Amino acid sequence: MKKPASFRVLLLTSALAASSVTLAMPAMAHHGWSWAESEEVVMEATITAISLNPPHPELTVTDAEGREWVIELGNPGRTSRAGFVEGTAQPGDAVTILGNRSLNPEERVMKAVRITLAGTNYDFYPERIDA
Repeated sequence: MKKPASFRVLLLTSALAASSVTLAMPAMAHHGWSWAESEEVVMEATITAISLNPPHPELTVTDAEGREWVIELGNPGRTSRAGFVEGTAQPGDAVTILGNRSLNPEERVMKAVRITLAGTNYDFYPERIDA
């Protein structure tokens, strides 16, 4: 027995909606702040790699204990408005990072609120900086 056209449309629409949510999950993983601790921390580190590409410009850094971290900056527009653009920093530069660590203690990821490089502050989320 052939299903009515409206049933097939509903089934197809449901399948597409479910697949779009599933595909969006990885992309949503670190958008916003819900994945990060609420407390801001400060880290001294050395840059080992820089990527200013979407969706998240990021730094790879090594902390004082020699552990590698991924530091997410703001979205590309926010990062650029903060003044952190191509050529601002180089691997080997020492930085101070103010940000929020991942809630997962196994994950060495931090969302930067501010990066300080050679005495200059680059504020990606100035509204989040504790006064």
